[in-house]
Amino acid sequence: METKIQKWGNSLAVRIPKTFAMETQIVDGSAVDLKLTNNQLVITPIKKKQYKLNDLLAEVNESNVHDEVDYGEPIGKELL
Repeated sequence: METKIQKWGNSLAVRIPKTFAMETQIVDGSAVDLKLTNNQLVITPIKKKQYKLNDLLAEVNESNVHDEVDYGEPIGKELL
């Protein structure tokens, strides 16, 4: 698909057609990686890692859990 580069402030911008954005799951604010490969500009979406609570908790063990922190005496209604 042919598109045009447009000026955006002091930079240049390319518009991503809606069908391409939907297929690659790119939305407003998505992070992408820009690379030059063999004199070609390659734009690759950066997928956020999805964390699951059970997977994170499975990594907790005696060597990486912190001690209890004492913040002093209660001030207010913390004990109610």
